[in-house]
Amino acid sequence: MPRLLLRLEGLTLFVLATAAFAHTGFSWWLYAILFLAPDLSFAAYAAGPRPGAVIYNALHSTLGLAVLAGGGLMLNAPLCLGLAAVWAAHVGLDRMLGYGLKHASGFNDTHLGRIGHKSAGA
Repeated sequence: MPRLLLRLEGLTLFVLATAAFAHTGFSWWLYAILFLAPDLSFAAYAAGPRPGAVIYNALHSTLGLAVLAGGGLMLNAPLCLGLAAVWAAHVGLDRMLGYGLKHASGFNDTHLGRIGHKSAGA
């Protein structure tokens, strides 16, 4: 049941963040171009599983995007809000699909369970 709830949270975050982006008035091209940008963090795994997990988690946690959105609200900076919305949509979709934050033991070990060929229903 907890995994289902976490995936439903991810779906909700994805849908609401995408709707929030729609209200910013920015081009959907910006959304499309930036949507997969957090996945560039995969490259950090070239330095090993521990640094890979740190960088991946920094770009796939809601902490950074919440700070960006909060700053955008406080500074009346629509671009920050648009960027935060795209970032949140990405994180939401990943969570919905079962891709969680990574453990230093390896890319396939996440807070939502193991992913990949030997997964346990994550």
